[in-house]
Amino acid sequence: MITTLALRGLLDRPWRSLFLLGGFGLGVGVMITLLAIGEAMVLQSKDEKLVGGGDVTVLPEGLDLEVMKTGGVGGMFVSIANARFVHRQLLAAPRLADRVAAVAPQTDGVLLYLRSGSTEYPVRAMGELPAATRAVGAAPTIVSGTWVDDEHDRRWQQPKPDELLHEIDRFHITPASLSEAERATWGEWHYFNVINDARTRWAFLTLAVGGDVPNGTWGGQVLLTVHEKGRAARRFERVVAPRDVRLDTTRADLALGADRVEVLPDGRYLVTAEAREVGTGVRATVSLMVTPTPGAYFPGTSIGGDALVSGYAVPGLRASAVGSLCIAGVCETFDGAQSYHDHNWGVWRDVEWEWGAGRAGAYTLLYGRVLRSSADDVREPIFVYLVDSLGFRALFRPTDIRYEDTRSITVDGVRVRVPARATLEDVRGTDTLRIVLDIEDAVGSDVRRDRRGPGARVARAKPYFIQMMGTATLSGRLNGVPLQGSGTGFFETYR
Repeated sequence: MITTLALRGLLDRPWRSLFLLGGFGLGVGVMITLLAIGEAMVLQSKDEKLVGGGDVTVLPEGLDLEVMKTGGVGGMFVSIANARFVHRQLLAAPRLADRVAAVAPQTDGVLLYLRSGSTEYPVRAMGELPAATRAVGAAPTIVSGTWVDDEHDRRWQQPKPDELLHEIDRFHITPASLSEAERATWGEWHYFNVINDARTRWAFLTLAVGGDVPNGTWGGQVLLTVHEKGRAARRFERVVAPRDVRLDTTRADLALGADRVEVLPDGRYLVTAEAREVGTGVRATVSLMVTPTPGAYFPGTSIGGDALVSGYAVPGLRASAVGSLCIAGVCETFDGAQSYHDHNWGVWRDVEWEWGAGRAGAYTLLYGRVLRSSADDVREPIFVYLVDSLGFRALFRPTDIRYEDTRSITVDGVRVRVPARATLEDVRGTDTLRIVLDIEDAVGSDVRRDRRGPGARVARAKPYFIQMMGTATLSGRLNGVPLQGSGTGFFETYR
Protein backbone atom coordinates (compact mmCIF):
# COMPACT_ATOMS: atom_id res chain seq x y z
CA MET A 1 0.00 0.00 0.00
CA ILE A 2 2.78 2.48 0.95
CA THR A 3 4.67 1.68 -2.24
CA THR A 4 1.49 2.21 -4.32
CA LEU A 5 0.81 5.57 -2.69
CA ALA A 6 4.39 6.68 -3.23
CA LEU A 7 4.30 5.75 -6.92
CA ARG A 8 0.90 7.44 -7.42
CA GLY A 9 2.19 10.59 -5.73
CA LEU A 10 5.30 10.59 -7.88
CA LEU A 11 3.28 10.20 -11.09
CA ASP A 12 0.70 12.80 -10.06
CA ARG A 13 3.24 15.52 -9.05
CA PRO A 14 6.60 14.41 -10.56
CA TRP A 15 8.54 17.74 -10.31
CA ARG A 16 7.43 18.40 -6.76
CA SER A 17 8.35 14.86 -5.75
CA LEU A 18 11.79 15.10 -7.35
CA PHE A 19 12.43 18.44 -5.63
CA LEU A 20 11.52 16.99 -2.24
CA LEU A 21 13.66 13.91 -2.82
CA GLY A 22 16.64 16.05 -3.88
CA GLY A 23 16.33 18.22 -0.77
CA PHE A 24 16.11 15.18 1.46
CA GLY A 25 19.22 13.67 -0.17
CA LEU A 26 21.14 16.92 0.17
CA GLY A 27 20.23 17.16 3.84
CA VAL A 28 21.36 13.61 4.49
CA GLY A 29 24.66 14.28 2.66
CA VAL A 30 25.35 17.42 4.69
CA MET A 31 24.60 15.59 7.92
CA ILE A 32 26.96 12.74 6.99
CA THR A 33 29.72 15.26 6.18
CA LEU A 34 29.27 17.16 9.44
CA LEU A 35 29.28 13.94 11.45
CA ALA A 36 32.50 12.85 9.71
CA ILE A 37 34.17 16.19 10.45
CA GLY A 38 33.01 16.08 14.05
CA GLU A 39 34.35 12.57 14.50
CA ALA A 40 37.71 13.62 12.97
CA MET A 41 37.93 16.61 15.33
CA VAL A 42 37.19 14.43 18.34
CA LEU A 43 39.86 11.92 17.31
CA GLN A 44 42.36 14.71 16.65
CA SER A 45 41.69 16.33 20.01
CA LYS A 46 42.49 13.01 21.66
CA ASP A 47 45.57 12.13 19.61
CA GLU A 48 47.20 15.47 18.73
CA LYS A 49 48.20 18.67 20.46
CA LEU A 50 49.53 22.10 19.55
CA VAL A 51 53.30 22.35 19.38
CA GLY A 52 54.34 23.57 22.80
CA GLY A 53 52.92 22.67 26.14
CA GLY A 54 53.35 25.78 28.23
CA ASP A 55 50.96 28.62 28.95
CA VAL A 56 52.00 30.54 25.83
CA THR A 57 52.98 29.09 22.45
CA VAL A 58 55.04 31.30 20.12
CA LEU A 59 54.55 30.71 16.41
CA PRO A 60 55.55 32.57 13.23
CA GLU A 61 53.37 35.56 12.38
CA GLY A 62 50.51 34.78 9.99
CA LEU A 63 50.36 31.07 10.74
CA ASP A 64 46.87 29.53 10.83
CA LEU A 65 46.50 28.11 14.33
CA GLU A 66 43.63 25.85 13.26
CA VAL A 67 45.98 23.73 11.18
CA MET A 68 49.06 24.01 13.40
CA LYS A 69 48.89 20.47 14.76
CA THR A 70 51.80 18.13 15.21
CA GLY A 71 51.79 15.72 12.32
CA GLY A 72 49.40 17.87 10.29
CA VAL A 73 50.24 19.41 6.95
CA GLY A 74 50.13 22.88 8.53
CA GLY A 75 52.83 21.86 10.96
CA MET A 76 55.41 20.96 8.33
CA PHE A 77 58.28 23.23 7.31
CA VAL A 78 57.41 25.82 9.98
CA SER A 79 60.35 27.55 11.62
CA ILE A 80 61.23 30.80 13.33
CA ALA A 81 64.23 32.58 11.85
CA ASN A 82 67.07 33.20 14.33
CA ALA A 83 65.32 31.02 16.90
CA ARG A 84 68.32 31.13 19.24
CA PHE A 85 68.25 34.92 19.23
CA VAL A 86 64.47 34.93 19.86
CA HIS A 87 65.00 32.59 22.80
CA ARG A 88 67.95 34.41 24.38
CA GLN A 89 67.09 38.05 23.69
CA LEU A 90 63.29 38.06 23.65
CA LEU A 91 61.53 35.22 25.46
CA ALA A 92 64.15 34.19 28.02
CA ALA A 93 65.74 37.65 28.25
CA PRO A 94 66.49 39.30 31.62
CA ARG A 95 63.98 42.00 30.68
CA LEU A 96 61.12 39.51 31.09
CA ALA A 97 62.50 37.63 34.10
CA ASP A 98 59.71 38.92 36.37
CA ARG A 99 57.00 37.66 33.98
CA VAL A 100 58.41 34.60 32.22
CA ALA A 101 59.17 31.59 34.43
CA ALA A 102 60.40 29.17 31.75
CA VAL A 103 60.80 28.96 27.97
CA ALA A 104 60.98 25.71 25.99
CA PRO A 105 61.92 25.88 22.30
CA GLN A 106 60.60 22.98 20.23
CA THR A 107 60.49 21.95 16.60
CA ASP A 108 58.24 19.22 15.28
CA GLY A 109 57.29 17.69 11.96
CA VAL A 110 60.60 18.54 10.26
CA LEU A 111 61.06 16.58 7.05
CA LEU A 112 64.48 14.89 6.85
CA TYR A 113 65.89 12.17 4.64
CA LEU A 114 67.73 9.15 6.00
CA ARG A 115 70.14 7.55 3.56
CA SER A 116 71.17 3.93 3.97
CA GLY A 117 73.43 2.79 1.19
CA SER A 118 71.70 3.79 -2.04
CA THR A 119 68.24 3.95 -0.44
CA GLU A 120 66.75 7.16 0.91
CA TYR A 121 63.90 7.26 3.41
CA PRO A 122 61.80 10.32 4.33
CA VAL A 123 61.48 10.70 8.09
CA ARG A 124 59.79 13.20 10.36
CA ALA A 125 61.98 14.63 13.11
CA MET A 126 61.43 16.65 16.23
CA GLY A 127 63.73 18.42 18.64
CA GLU A 128 63.47 19.92 22.10
CA LEU A 129 65.60 20.70 25.14
CA PRO A 130 64.87 18.22 27.95
CA ALA A 131 65.29 20.55 30.94
CA ALA A 132 63.39 23.40 29.27
CA THR A 133 60.52 21.15 28.18
CA ARG A 134 60.32 19.75 31.70
CA ALA A 135 60.24 23.29 33.14
CA VAL A 136 57.07 24.17 31.20
CA GLY A 137 55.36 20.94 32.19
CA ALA A 138 55.44 19.33 28.74
CA ALA A 139 57.99 16.55 29.30
CA PRO A 140 57.02 13.09 28.07
CA THR A 141 56.88 10.07 30.34
CA ILE A 142 60.24 8.31 30.24
CA VAL A 143 59.67 4.56 30.13
CA SER A 144 63.34 3.67 30.31
CA GLY A 145 66.72 5.37 30.13
CA THR A 146 67.38 9.05 30.79
CA TRP A 147 66.44 12.26 29.01
CA VAL A 148 68.69 15.14 30.08
CA ASP A 149 70.44 18.10 28.48
CA ASP A 150 73.73 17.44 26.73
CA GLU A 151 76.50 19.87 25.77
CA HIS A 152 74.73 20.90 22.56
CA ASP A 153 71.57 21.74 24.52
CA ARG A 154 73.58 23.88 26.92
CA ARG A 155 75.32 25.69 24.08
CA TRP A 156 72.02 26.39 22.32
CA GLN A 157 70.50 27.98 25.43
CA GLN A 158 73.44 29.54 27.25
CA PRO A 159 76.58 29.69 25.11
CA LYS A 160 79.82 30.87 26.64
CA PRO A 161 81.02 34.31 25.44
CA ASP A 162 83.40 32.90 22.83
CA GLU A 163 80.87 30.29 21.67
CA LEU A 164 78.30 33.00 20.98
CA LEU A 165 80.79 35.03 18.95
CA HIS A 166 81.92 32.05 16.89
CA GLU A 167 78.27 31.23 16.24
CA ILE A 168 77.35 34.61 14.73
CA ASP A 169 80.79 35.77 13.50
CA ARG A 170 82.01 32.69 11.62
CA PHE A 171 83.40 32.74 8.09
CA HIS A 172 81.97 31.35 4.85
CA ILE A 173 83.26 30.09 1.53
CA THR A 174 82.18 31.42 -1.85
CA PRO A 175 78.97 29.58 -2.88
CA ALA A 176 79.50 27.34 -5.90
CA SER A 177 75.98 28.23 -7.10
CA LEU A 178 77.07 31.78 -7.97
CA SER A 179 78.02 32.73 -11.50
CA GLU A 180 81.68 33.19 -12.39
CA ALA A 181 81.30 36.99 -12.33
CA GLU A 182 79.60 36.89 -8.93
CA ARG A 183 82.25 34.60 -7.45
CA ALA A 184 84.90 37.09 -8.54
CA THR A 185 83.16 39.84 -6.55
CA TRP A 186 82.55 37.75 -3.42
CA GLY A 187 83.95 39.41 -0.32
CA GLU A 188 83.95 38.82 3.44
CA TRP A 189 85.53 40.84 6.18
CA HIS A 190 85.89 41.77 9.82
CA TYR A 191 85.41 45.50 10.35
CA PHE A 192 86.37 47.47 13.47
CA ASN A 193 86.26 51.15 14.29
CA VAL A 194 87.60 53.09 17.25
CA ILE A 195 87.51 56.78 18.20
CA ASN A 196 89.54 58.63 20.80
CA ASP A 197 87.92 60.25 23.83
CA ALA A 198 88.36 63.76 22.40
CA ARG A 199 86.45 62.71 19.23
CA THR A 200 89.19 64.22 17.08
CA ARG A 201 90.73 61.07 15.63
CA TRP A 202 89.26 57.75 14.60
CA ALA A 203 90.18 54.72 12.53
CA PHE A 204 88.43 52.11 10.39
CA LEU A 205 90.14 48.71 10.18
CA THR A 206 89.15 45.90 7.81
CA LEU A 207 90.67 42.42 7.54
CA ALA A 208 89.15 40.84 4.45
CA VAL A 209 89.16 37.91 2.08
CA GLY A 210 87.71 38.04 -1.40
CA GLY A 211 87.26 36.17 -4.66
CA ASP A 212 86.41 32.52 -5.26
CA VAL A 213 87.31 31.22 -1.79
CA PRO A 214 89.00 28.73 -1.52
CA ASN A 215 89.14 27.05 -4.93
CA GLY A 216 89.54 29.87 -7.43
CA THR A 217 91.40 33.16 -7.61
CA TRP A 218 91.24 34.79 -4.19
CA GLY A 219 93.28 36.36 -1.42
CA GLY A 220 93.30 38.58 1.65
CA GLN A 221 93.74 42.26 2.36
CA VAL A 222 94.29 44.59 5.29
CA LEU A 223 92.71 48.06 4.95
CA LEU A 224 93.18 50.86 7.46
CA THR A 225 91.91 54.43 7.13
CA VAL A 226 92.81 57.01 9.75
CA HIS A 227 90.68 60.13 10.07
CA GLU A 228 91.31 63.39 11.87
CA LYS A 229 88.99 66.40 12.02
CA GLY A 230 89.95 69.03 9.48
CA ARG A 231 92.45 66.81 7.66
CA ALA A 232 92.38 64.43 4.75
CA ALA A 233 91.97 60.74 5.56
CA ARG A 234 95.06 58.53 5.31
CA ARG A 235 94.71 55.10 3.70
CA PHE A 236 96.93 52.09 4.44
CA GLU A 237 96.82 48.73 2.62
CA ARG A 238 98.44 45.30 2.54
CA VAL A 239 97.65 42.41 0.19
CA VAL A 240 97.94 38.85 1.50
CA ALA A 241 98.44 35.76 -0.65
CA PRO A 242 95.99 32.84 -0.26
CA ARG A 243 98.70 30.60 1.22
CA ASP A 244 99.00 33.04 4.16
CA VAL A 245 95.26 33.20 4.89
CA ARG A 246 93.69 31.07 7.61
CA LEU A 247 89.92 31.03 8.11
CA ASP A 248 87.36 28.62 9.51
CA THR A 249 83.68 28.24 8.63
CA THR A 250 82.90 27.34 12.26
CA ARG A 251 84.87 30.12 13.93
CA ALA A 252 85.36 33.89 13.87
CA ASP A 253 89.16 33.69 13.92
CA LEU A 254 90.98 35.02 10.84
CA ALA A 255 94.72 35.18 10.13
CA LEU A 256 96.22 37.22 7.31
CA GLY A 257 99.87 36.35 7.63
CA ALA A 258 101.00 37.77 10.97
CA ASP A 259 97.84 39.88 11.29
CA ARG A 260 94.83 38.36 12.97
CA VAL A 261 91.44 38.57 14.57
CA GLU A 262 91.20 36.10 17.44
CA VAL A 263 88.32 35.49 19.82
CA LEU A 264 89.51 34.86 23.37
CA PRO A 265 87.64 32.53 25.77
CA ASP A 266 86.25 35.49 27.73
CA GLY A 267 84.64 36.97 24.60
CA ARG A 268 87.18 39.67 23.80
CA TYR A 269 88.69 40.20 20.34
CA LEU A 270 92.45 40.38 19.94
CA VAL A 271 93.11 42.41 16.78
CA THR A 272 96.51 43.11 15.22
CA ALA A 273 97.29 44.55 11.80
CA GLU A 274 100.07 46.14 9.78
CA ALA A 275 99.81 48.08 6.50
CA ARG A 276 101.59 50.65 4.35
CA GLU A 277 100.23 54.06 3.39
CA VAL A 278 99.12 54.38 -0.21
CA GLY A 279 101.51 56.69 -2.04
CA THR A 280 104.11 57.12 0.73
CA GLY A 281 104.79 53.62 2.03
CA VAL A 282 104.64 54.83 5.66
CA ARG A 283 104.09 51.91 8.04
CA ALA A 284 101.09 51.74 10.37
CA THR A 285 100.37 49.14 13.05
CA VAL A 286 97.26 48.44 15.08
CA SER A 287 97.00 46.45 18.29
CA LEU A 288 93.61 46.39 19.99
CA MET A 289 91.71 44.38 22.57
CA VAL A 290 88.03 44.92 21.76
CA THR A 291 85.44 44.03 24.41
CA PRO A 292 81.80 43.76 23.22
CA THR A 293 79.09 44.77 25.69
CA PRO A 294 77.07 41.63 26.64
CA GLY A 295 73.73 41.47 24.88
CA ALA A 296 74.51 44.35 22.50
CA TYR A 297 74.73 42.42 19.25
CA PHE A 298 72.84 41.89 16.00
CA PRO A 299 72.61 38.13 15.35
CA GLY A 300 73.12 38.23 11.61
CA THR A 301 71.01 37.90 8.52
CA SER A 302 71.41 37.09 4.85
CA ILE A 303 69.15 38.82 2.34
CA GLY A 304 68.39 38.80 -1.34
CA GLY A 305 68.36 35.10 -2.26
CA ASP A 306 69.57 34.36 -5.78
CA ALA A 307 69.43 38.02 -6.88
CA LEU A 308 71.65 39.36 -4.14
CA VAL A 309 73.73 37.50 -1.57
CA SER A 310 74.39 39.93 1.26
CA GLY A 311 75.11 38.80 4.80
CA TYR A 312 75.68 40.96 7.85
CA ALA A 313 76.20 40.42 11.59
CA VAL A 314 77.24 42.77 14.38
CA PRO A 315 78.93 40.93 17.26
CA GLY A 316 80.09 44.21 18.85
CA LEU A 317 77.36 46.80 18.38
CA ARG A 318 78.53 48.51 21.56
CA ALA A 319 82.14 47.81 22.49
CA SER A 320 85.22 49.34 24.10
CA ALA A 321 88.83 49.13 22.98
CA VAL A 322 92.20 49.12 24.68
CA GLY A 323 95.41 49.32 22.66
CA SER A 324 97.34 51.50 20.25
CA LEU A 325 97.49 52.87 16.71
CA CYS A 326 100.98 53.73 15.49
CA ILE A 327 101.96 55.59 12.30
CA ALA A 328 105.66 55.97 11.48
CA GLY A 329 106.47 55.09 15.08
CA VAL A 330 104.17 57.75 16.60
CA CYS A 331 101.50 56.03 18.69
CA GLU A 332 98.10 56.95 20.04
CA THR A 333 96.81 54.81 22.88
CA PHE A 334 93.22 53.87 23.69
CA ASP A 335 91.88 52.93 27.10
CA GLY A 336 88.17 52.09 27.12
CA ALA A 337 87.61 53.98 23.85
CA GLN A 338 84.31 53.70 22.00
CA SER A 339 84.51 50.88 19.47
CA TYR A 340 82.37 48.79 17.16
CA HIS A 341 82.70 45.51 15.23
CA ASP A 342 80.70 43.94 12.42
CA HIS A 343 81.09 41.15 9.86
CA ASN A 344 80.00 41.26 6.21
CA TRP A 345 79.89 38.66 3.45
CA GLY A 346 78.37 38.40 0.01
CA VAL A 347 78.45 39.56 -3.60
CA TRP A 348 79.51 43.19 -3.72
CA ARG A 349 78.79 44.19 -7.31
CA ASP A 350 76.36 46.98 -8.27
CA VAL A 351 75.60 47.40 -4.56
CA GLU A 352 74.91 50.49 -2.49
CA TRP A 353 73.76 50.84 1.09
CA GLU A 354 72.52 53.17 3.78
CA TRP A 355 74.13 52.33 7.10
CA GLY A 356 74.79 53.80 10.50
CA ALA A 357 75.64 52.77 14.05
CA GLY A 358 76.17 54.80 17.17
CA ARG A 359 75.49 55.40 20.81
CA ALA A 360 72.63 57.52 22.12
CA GLY A 361 73.03 57.72 25.88
CA ALA A 362 71.98 54.40 27.41
CA TYR A 363 70.87 53.15 24.00
CA THR A 364 72.83 51.90 21.01
CA LEU A 365 71.32 52.01 17.54
CA LEU A 366 71.94 50.37 14.20
CA TYR A 367 70.19 51.18 10.94
CA GLY A 368 70.64 50.02 7.39
CA ARG A 369 69.39 49.05 3.98
CA VAL A 370 71.10 47.37 1.01
CA LEU A 371 70.36 48.58 -2.50
CA ARG A 372 71.37 46.96 -5.77
CA SER A 373 71.01 49.02 -8.94
CA SER A 374 70.80 46.53 -11.79
CA ALA A 375 68.34 44.57 -13.89
CA ASP A 376 67.40 42.45 -10.85
CA ASP A 377 66.97 45.47 -8.58
CA VAL A 378 66.63 44.51 -4.91
CA ARG A 379 65.53 47.19 -2.45
CA GLU A 380 65.20 46.11 1.14
CA PRO A 381 63.35 48.37 3.61
CA ILE A 382 65.27 50.34 6.21
CA PHE A 383 65.52 48.85 9.68
CA VAL A 384 66.43 50.52 12.96
CA TYR A 385 67.64 48.11 15.63
CA LEU A 386 67.79 49.39 19.21
CA VAL A 387 69.51 47.86 22.26
CA ASP A 388 70.05 48.92 25.85
CA SER A 389 71.78 47.43 28.90
CA LEU A 390 69.43 44.40 28.86
CA GLY A 391 69.97 43.61 25.19
CA PHE A 392 67.53 43.95 22.31
CA ARG A 393 64.94 46.68 22.93
CA ALA A 394 62.98 47.37 19.74
CA LEU A 395 62.90 47.24 15.96
CA PHE A 396 61.55 50.10 13.85
CA ARG A 397 61.08 50.36 10.06
CA PRO A 398 61.31 53.97 8.78
CA THR A 399 60.22 54.36 5.19
CA ASP A 400 63.24 56.48 4.28
CA ILE A 401 66.11 58.67 5.46
CA ARG A 402 65.72 62.40 4.90
CA TYR A 403 69.08 63.98 4.10
CA GLU A 404 69.96 67.67 4.10
CA ASP A 405 72.88 67.94 1.67
CA THR A 406 74.19 71.35 2.72
CA ARG A 407 77.86 70.39 3.17
CA SER A 408 80.42 69.83 0.44
CA ILE A 409 83.70 67.95 0.27
CA THR A 410 86.34 67.40 -2.41
CA VAL A 411 86.82 63.93 -3.90
CA ASP A 412 89.69 63.62 -6.41
CA GLY A 413 89.38 67.31 -7.20
CA VAL A 414 85.58 67.23 -7.62
CA ARG A 415 83.24 69.09 -5.25
CA VAL A 416 80.55 66.74 -3.93
CA ARG A 417 77.56 67.79 -1.86
CA VAL A 418 77.08 65.60 1.20
CA PRO A 419 74.71 65.50 4.18
CA ALA A 420 74.97 67.91 7.08
CA ARG A 421 71.96 66.32 8.78
CA ALA A 422 69.77 63.27 8.38
CA THR A 423 66.48 62.23 10.00
CA LEU A 424 64.77 58.87 10.45
CA GLU A 425 61.22 58.65 11.84
CA ASP A 426 58.74 55.85 12.43
CA VAL A 427 55.44 55.22 14.21
CA ARG A 428 54.41 51.69 15.13
CA GLY A 429 51.15 51.73 17.05
CA THR A 430 51.74 53.81 20.16
CA ASP A 431 55.54 53.59 19.79
CA THR A 432 57.38 56.45 18.11
CA LEU A 433 60.96 56.98 17.05
CA ARG A 434 62.95 59.97 15.81
CA ILE A 435 66.69 59.90 15.13
CA VAL A 436 68.56 63.01 14.08
CA LEU A 437 72.12 62.66 12.75
CA ASP A 438 74.26 65.80 12.88
CA ILE A 439 77.28 65.27 10.64
CA GLU A 440 80.58 66.70 11.87
CA ASP A 441 83.00 65.17 9.35
CA ALA A 442 82.69 63.43 5.98
CA VAL A 443 85.05 61.87 3.44
CA GLY A 444 84.28 60.40 0.04
CA SER A 445 85.67 57.76 -2.33
CA ASP A 446 85.06 57.45 -6.07
CA VAL A 447 83.68 53.93 -6.49
CA ARG A 448 83.84 54.08 -10.31
CA ARG A 449 87.50 53.07 -10.30
CA ASP A 450 87.93 49.77 -12.11
CA ARG A 451 90.69 47.24 -11.43
CA ARG A 452 91.09 46.66 -15.16
CA GLY A 453 93.59 49.52 -15.45
CA PRO A 454 94.59 53.08 -14.47
CA GLY A 455 91.93 55.64 -15.26
CA ALA A 456 89.31 52.99 -16.08
CA ARG A 457 85.80 53.73 -14.84
CA VAL A 458 82.57 51.78 -14.38
CA ALA A 459 79.22 53.53 -14.67
CA ARG A 460 77.49 54.30 -11.38
CA ALA A 461 74.36 56.35 -10.75
CA LYS A 462 75.84 57.45 -7.43
CA PRO A 463 79.62 57.38 -7.92
CA TYR A 464 80.76 58.54 -4.46
CA PHE A 465 80.83 56.49 -1.27
CA ILE A 466 80.49 58.84 1.71
CA GLN A 467 81.69 57.96 5.22
CA MET A 468 80.58 60.28 8.00
CA MET A 469 81.12 60.86 11.71
CA GLY A 470 78.73 62.80 13.89
CA THR A 471 76.21 62.85 16.69
CA ALA A 472 73.06 60.69 16.85
CA THR A 473 70.17 62.09 18.92
CA LEU A 474 67.37 59.69 19.82
CA SER A 475 63.84 60.64 20.93
CA GLY A 476 60.37 59.08 21.03
CA ARG A 477 58.33 56.72 23.20
CA LEU A 478 58.43 52.96 23.63
CA ASN A 479 55.75 51.14 25.65
CA GLY A 480 54.83 54.49 27.17
CA VAL A 481 58.41 55.20 28.31
CA PRO A 482 60.28 58.15 26.75
CA LEU A 483 63.30 57.39 24.56
CA GLN A 484 66.09 59.92 24.90
CA GLY A 485 69.82 59.94 24.35
CA SER A 486 72.70 61.34 22.33
CA GLY A 487 76.16 60.12 21.38
CA THR A 488 78.79 59.54 18.72
CA GLY A 489 78.14 57.46 15.62
CA PHE A 490 79.42 56.57 12.16
CA PHE A 491 77.24 56.66 9.06
CA GLU A 492 77.53 55.77 5.35
CA THR A 493 75.66 56.62 2.17
CA TYR A 494 76.24 57.24 -1.56
CA ARG A 495 76.15 60.41 -3.64
